Amino acid sequence: MTATPFTFDILVRMLRWHKPAGRLILLIPALWAVFLAGRGQPQPSLVLLIITGTFATSALGCVVNDLWDKDIDPLVERTKKRPLAAREVTIVVAVAVAAVSLLCAWGLTFFLSRFTFWLCLAAVPFILGYPAAKRIFPVPQLILSLCWGFAVLISWSAVTGGLDWATAWLWGATVCWTLGFDTIYALSDREDDLKIGINSSAIFFGKFTPQAIGLFFLATVMLLGMTGWQLRLSLFFYVILLLAGLLWVRQYQQLSQSHIPMPLYEQLFNDNVKIGFLLLAGMVIGRLT
Repeated sequence: MTATPFTFDILVRMLRWHKPAGRLILLIPALWAVFLAGRGQPQPSLVLLIITGTFATSALGCVVNDLWDKDIDPLVERTKKRPLAAREVTIVVAVAVAAVSLLCAWGLTFFLSRFTFWLCLAAVPFILGYPAAKRIFPVPQLILSLCWGFAVLISWSAVTGGLDWATAWLWGATVCWTLGFDTIYALSDREDDLKIGINSSAIFFGKFTPQAIGLFFLATVMLLGMTGWQLRLSLFFYVILLLAGLLWVRQYQQLSQSHIPMPLYEQLFNDNVKIGFLLLAGMVIGRLT
């Protein structure tokens, strides 16, 4: 099939800009880190740098994932209309878009410290290798969670020049949260993944997937609580954390139903974006008061 002319609409769909939830949910841990490390008032220029870098990195990850899965995505209902899967673009064009995204992300590292630069470099193998993990590793969502964890490490060190115990708690919370919401996302593809032989946490945990998600979210609450304790955040943060915990309990209950409509998975994933920003507000106010 001949590829159609490359248009802005195709670019938007390649980079998933038409589905902002997936881009925002990577940005959230980065914002958690930059605002907590910056005592609630980080430099605006640094916040802009982190946001731009996150979107560039997300773009790279999306295109690399599509290149790895160009022959698999057509077999999955949710992904079969992606530009590379639908043969709307050629591999050469996709590689060029990935290269531009990488160059943009790399260019931004010149505004960061040497230590933060090396953290950015360390994240690259995880970003490039995650799609391969789906073929050889039983819980590939763990690799994706480590990618999300780098958003915390990079952003925190960009503010302070280093890492500390608070970073460790926040990193752990981010990894557990990502395991939770991305396992929810994997549930929507579980049947197709089983047919084509792709691994996912939703397959690995089987009938115990709701319980696993519940435990991931419980660990998230506990680790965020430790983050708040380490940083001496005000009571307001813990009120917001309790509210987030109750929302996650509600998600667990919904996932424990015997019959789950397919749109619910995407809804719960999107709801985690709202929860993430709710927690960000709690962190900022908790740091300032």
